[in-house]
Amino acid sequence: MARYTGAVCKLCRREGKKLFLKGERCTSSKCAFERRSYAPGQHGQGRKKLSEYGLQLRAKQTARRFYGLNESQFHKYFTMAVRQAGVTGDNLLKICESRLDNVVYSLGWASSRAEARQLVTHGHYLVNGRRVDIPSYLCKAGDTVAISKSSLESEKFKAILEKTGVVPEWLEIGSDYTAKVVALPTREQISVPVEEHLIVEFYSK
Repeated sequence: MARYTGAVCKLCRREGKKLFLKGERCTSSKCAFERRSYAPGQHGQGRKKLSEYGLQLRAKQTARRFYGLNESQFHKYFTMAVRQAGVTGDNLLKICESRLDNVVYSLGWASSRAEARQLVTHGHYLVNGRRVDIPSYLCKAGDTVAISKSSLESEKFKAILEKTGVVPEWLEIGSDYTAKVVALPTREQISVPVEEHLIVEFYSK
């Protein structure tokens, strides 16, 4: 499957906002967006008023890049969201949030979604007691996620678990490196910096 392999800091600069794609670096003085907040390229510093379509496109690209998805994956989730009851935009973000790689990142068990995706692929996590190595696995309310015992012994995970962070209300961490998906998140509990109604308008054309 094709995946973007270029400089991810350019993605933040292109969207004009921090997408926190490089973990701790994004909160340090080394963050490229802090030093050059304008869009990359020869004409990046020029002022340009976006059209209605441009605003919708940027909203879609921001959400897609925030979660590290390619276009076909993101459009597939939009189709799923349309078929579900409720607000399509909210449904879309809930689906993206429930991906295993995002759940792992939200629990603080990886420094970025890209790292979470890699760690899931390498089989370091269990869902309901079974090893799952598919980052796009969609977790459901009531699912339990855990770090495998063999992974806990590695220096990588010892370093990860030394850091503490705020865990979203829809997730609950136990004392034995297990966590539970209490419920799927509400829109207020989702931190993606995007107006999801613009995404719905983009795909509805």
